[in-house]
Amino acid sequence: MEDILKVDNIEKYYGSRSSLTKALDNISFVVKKGEFLCFMGASGSGKTTLLNCISTIDKVTAGHIFVGEVDITKLKGNELNKFRREELGFVFQDFNLLDTLTAYENIALALSIQNANVKDMETKIKQVSEELGITNVLNKYPYQMSGGEKQRVASARAIVTNPKLVLADEPTGALDSKSSKMLLERFNYLNELGATILMVTHDAFTASYANRVIFIKDGKIFKEIHKGQDTRKEFFNKIIDVVTLLGGNLNDAL
Repeated sequence: MEDILKVDNIEKYYGSRSSLTKALDNISFVVKKGEFLCFMGASGSGKTTLLNCISTIDKVTAGHIFVGEVDITKLKGNELNKFRREELGFVFQDFNLLDTLTAYENIALALSIQNANVKDMETKIKQVSEELGITNVLNKYPYQMSGGEKQRVASARAIVTNPKLVLADEPTGALDSKSSKMLLERFNYLNELGATILMVTHDAFTASYANRVIFIKDGKIFKEIHKGQDTRKEFFNKIIDVVTLLGGNLNDAL
């Protein structure tokens, strides 16, 4: 299976010369096409900074990040905008839907930015809406939808362009347990369809849906575990074991 992402010895510093904070410390890993990878760690461990660097929201201080054959740390201007528009899909904790647009229009926005024609747009939105079970809310505005429906609409917007990477930052953080489970099952379904998913979470239950978990501590990779042939319950227990090894209060890392 081909490598879709290569993170090569990246470092990230914040602050001034007199007061530097090292958020990421020489991190390297490879992601295969079609993986569902989760990053876990306590607050301030660097996991969200890592996702932000991969998404080009943040710039690395040192090192390189390759998506396919492209070194995205060197992209600027129109090339960077094109990469974000065509290669990445984002799922945010607070949905980031536009209140003045219907669900259909919010999803269509991602395609219109790529200058898709109306016929293709309709076909793709119909397909993704059926996959995520949101055909019944396409004509609703965000204020008319539940949290779970809004998150699935946001997920549809993220994947409708068939991006190389789907990046999810605490996607279940604002959802109840039923909506969280529904969203995670949809993520698994998308993963089975070939989507490569990178997700940040504090929650071991959420992480157990991935097929690999990388634990971050103090800006470094502490450990990584693979699901392999484990059941989700068995993988969940392994995740809990590593979280315990991380030390401190479990609630700080879950």
